[in-house]
This record gives sequence, C-alpha cells and structure tokens, in this order.
Amino acid sequence: MKTVVEARKIKKMYGLKGTVFPVLHGVDLNVQEGEFVGIMGPSGSGKTTLLNILATIDQPTSGDIVIDGESILNMNEEQLSAFRRNKLGFIFQDYNLLDTLTVKENILLPLAIAKMNVLELERRVDEIADKFGIRPILEKYPYQISGGQKQRTAASRAIISNPSLILADEPTGALDSKSAAGLLESLKSLNEQDKATIFMVTHDAFAASYCKRVLFIKDGNIFTELVKGNTSRKDFFKKLLDVLNMLGGSASDII
Repeated sequence: MKTVVEARKIKKMYGLKGTVFPVLHGVDLNVQEGEFVGIMGPSGSGKTTLLNILATIDQPTSGDIVIDGESILNMNEEQLSAFRRNKLGFIFQDYNLLDTLTVKENILLPLAIAKMNVLELERRVDEIADKFGIRPILEKYPYQISGGQKQRTAASRAIISNPSLILADEPTGALDSKSAAGLLESLKSLNEQDKATIFMVTHDAFAASYCKRVLFIKDGNIFTELVKGNTSRKDFFKKLLDVLNMLGGSASDII
C-alpha cells in the first residue's frame, strides 16, 4: 500500500530563548493511501499544530515530512503554493467561502488557473455535487444556504482537484447534529468509494467514530491509537470515549 504521509521526529517549539514552549516532541506518523485517520487530544496537546504542519501552513522546528513522495520541508514558497494547489485539499470549520461567488464558482476556485476543458470542469462539478447532495444549490450564493450546505460546498471544493491528501480541521464544529452526520456520511462514502485519503482533527467522538483509525495526542506525543477494523461505529464510539476518559476528559471537553 502506498504511503501518502510519512512524518519523522517532528518537533515544534514556539517563543525565543528563555521563553521556549515545546508543543510537539518528536512525533512519528504514517498515513496510508485510502485511510481515514482522525486525531484527538486535550486542548494544547498539539493536534492542530500537527495538522497545520502537514498542511504546510506552519513549519516544524525539526524533523522530516514526505507527502505523496515529496519532501515538503525543502520547498520554497512558490513550490509550496503549487504543492498545496495540486496535492492537498482543505476543509476548515469556518468554511472560507467567497460570498461574491456562487456555490459552483466556489467549488471550481482551485481549478481557476488550470487549463482544463470546460466540459471536463462541468463534469467534475456535477459528479462532486451529487456526492455531497448539493446539486440544487449550485447557483446560489453562500449567504443563501445553510451551515451544513456551506460545509458540503467547502468539502466539494477540497476534492475538486483530486488531491492526494484531504486535511479537515474540526469540519463539524459549527454544524448541528443532523448537518454534521450528513457531512460525515459524505466523507465516509468519499473514503470508501473513491479511496480518498483523509486526515481529520476533531474534538468530537461522534465525528471520530467515522474514521478507520484514530490517534490520540497528549503533551505533544502520540499517546495511543484505536483501529476500527470490523467494529461497529457504535462500539467504536464507546471505545473512543473510554480513551478520552483515560486522557482526563470527555467527549464534550476534549477540545
């Protein structure tokens, strides 16, 4: 199986001499093609920092990261920009949609500079809109649709370029339970049917129960992991809660 993410001895420290705050303490991480990996942990544990480093938004203090066969730490800004555009898809809690563009135009935004046939663009949008159930709202603007529809639009935008890795940061954090379940079912289907590789940070055990594997980070280190395997989602959810309780919190306060 192809390795999409290989991170070795990732350390991250903030501050200057005398006031240095270590956040990550030599994290090792592998993500295989077609995995749906979640990461959970207490506030300040380093999970969002790790996601931002994998997303090339932040840089580690030391270590090495290879994504889809390319070492991202040796890239200049121009190379990183192209890498993000071609290899990564992003789904964030606050949607990041442009209100002046329609849903369809927002989805197509990552391909705006690609020299792609118009018919191929239309085919891609239609296919993805069907996956996320948003075909009826393609011509609407973000201010005209619900939070759940906005997040499904953001997810559609994230996969329009067929990225090697989809990075999701608390994608259900601003959604009601029904909208959250709809988005998670869509991501699960995307992972299972299209073999999309997804790495998701979440504080919500319900959201994490859709993953195939969940990593728990504590004090800047990978504390343990749970693999779903043939376990039902309901039973996997209970196991996740048990680990969260072991870490000193619950589904509601592990943020």
